Amino acid sequence: MSWTQTEINIKAGKRGFSLITKEIKEKIPEIKKYKIGILHLFIKHTSASITINENYDPSVRNDLETHFNHMVSEKEEYYTHTEEGTDDMTSHIKSTIIGNNISIHILNGKLNLGIWQGIYLCEHRNNPPLRKISAIIHGETY
Repeated sequence: MSWTQTEINIKAGKRGFSLITKEIKEKIPEIKKYKIGILHLFIKHTSASITINENYDPSVRNDLETHFNHMVSEKEEYYTHTEEGTDDMTSHIKSTIIGNNISIHILNGKLNLGIWQGIYLCEHRNNPPLRKISAIIHGETY
């Protein structure tokens, strides 16, 4: 059994749900070395999250952003943690709901995602910084 650990940077570009599967594959080429294993991704932020969802129709990403903005509205006056703006506390709430890590099986050097599945960077900030993702792979190499 072998272990690989790396840290990658991803620029969200804008607030919303961005498909980053291709970028993950490009920035973690070690995936190809594993016959079988698990890739664990952990986003090192409290105002963004990571998940797996629909990879084909962009309207899914738009609908998710719309839903979360409705469910966790920046217009609420009861938030006290607003030092960095109206998106401050709401970003933390959304990150808590969605989560900060995912695990994906690796099979024959490829991510073993379903046909309609992709990895999302869920950016909850209006002006996002560069995002850091820690990646660990554990498994059997070729």
